[in-house]
Amino acid sequence: MSRALYGARAGEEVQRGWLRTADVPVAVYGLGKMGLPLAAVYAETTGNVTGVDVDPAVVDTVNAGDCPVEREPGLPQLVADLVGRGALRATTDGPEAAAEASVHVVIVPTLVADGEPDLSAVESVVADVAAGLEAGDVVFFESTLPPGATDDVLVPVLAEQSGLDRDAFGAAVCPERTSSGRALADVRGTHPKVVGGTDPEATRVAELVYGELVDNDLVPVADARTAEAVKVFEGLYRDANIALANDLARLADDLSVDVREAIDAANTQPYCDIHTPGPGVGGHCIPYYPYFVLGWLDGDAPLVRTAREVNDSMPGFVVDRVAEGLAARERSPAAADGGDPDGGEAGDGAALAGASVAVLGLTYRAGVRETRASPGVAVCERLAERGATVHAADPLVDAGDDVPASDVAVDDLPVLDLDAAVLAAAHDEFDAVDWRAFDPLVVVDGRDALDLAGTDHRRYVVGRGWQ
Repeated sequence: MSRALYGARAGEEVQRGWLRTADVPVAVYGLGKMGLPLAAVYAETTGNVTGVDVDPAVVDTVNAGDCPVEREPGLPQLVADLVGRGALRATTDGPEAAAEASVHVVIVPTLVADGEPDLSAVESVVADVAAGLEAGDVVFFESTLPPGATDDVLVPVLAEQSGLDRDAFGAAVCPERTSSGRALADVRGTHPKVVGGTDPEATRVAELVYGELVDNDLVPVADARTAEAVKVFEGLYRDANIALANDLARLADDLSVDVREAIDAANTQPYCDIHTPGPGVGGHCIPYYPYFVLGWLDGDAPLVRTAREVNDSMPGFVVDRVAEGLAARERSPAAADGGDPDGGEAGDGAALAGASVAVLGLTYRAGVRETRASPGVAVCERLAERGATVHAADPLVDAGDDVPASDVAVDDLPVLDLDAAVLAAAHDEFDAVDWRAFDPLVVVDGRDALDLAGTDHRRYVVGRGWQ
């Protein structure tokens, strides 16, 4: 018999015992690169988890004891073990899973459309949850949500579509604080866990459950709206901090300063923590969070808006450096600095027309199979817009129809007749590229990760300038 935790009269020690002995069935909605590790940690703690996903291939893979999430240390072995002992199973039938569960955990993405948060994926899951919601159930939102979404949008849907009174079930925001490549460790407690309920009882249940899952401190906050704001604020801080680093990096030549070295030295001051510059900010989180404020609230946030504009401009800045280097080479093959001898800001734009350029890295970050808002994709687009012939190499993903570039294997890069190359994501596989096999190139290194020693390539490093 399943046990409901919300509003239960049993003491907390008794309720913790229920959690540890599979008496509290859990449904986790979303088995992506964050959702599956979360479901696995829930399953190893409670022994009774159903994972829900809209993709039948993901569900079949999990039910076979295999792991559809790549490059997540420890996860394949854990999934195999949990499925083998019946602690974890998967389904595409959300309402059926909801009918069996007492704890519902939502971890599907909140998208952005036309500059505003798009809650459609979350609302679709909420409708499934509502179809099976019973009195005493609790719903935890690990998805990143704009402040107020749970109170103003999601809980009313749960109440209306379930037919339950608002005080018959609990809802709490418990935002994920994980990164790809270390998700298991992060779920288990790399960082303190923030929880905030729509009422004190929901907060209590969230503390109870996550106290069993997490080997770190719990940070209960005033309410669900505050918990939503915490996650959004974390993303806004990072976006603004990276924008500062990128703004400084764009001044490297004017200042005649190695900005990366200066940042590293400045960060020896305990209160200073400037992030690292690069070719832009990608992924499913940071580039979208500003719109959880800008597109959701009526108020203005000039710093938030400016930071996003700076980071969005970096792929164009990288392409300008390619054009600058090519133009300088055309004017003076012996030029040592690769810059515009006449002091032009972006070199001769015509130098890109017909140039053959390889972009290394289409994922937004090294070692992570994710291309949403990827700087590498944006660099390909800017190059193609300016008339370049673009080739894309990435060991994790193919260019596909949405990227204006021909797909090329990393090993085949030396056979291309290239004029320039751009490093957008520093995958380990690029370390094996023999740069001595190429005729002299203009190389723009967005990550300060390439070793071009012993070559005649003209190199620009974002944050260090022309080398």
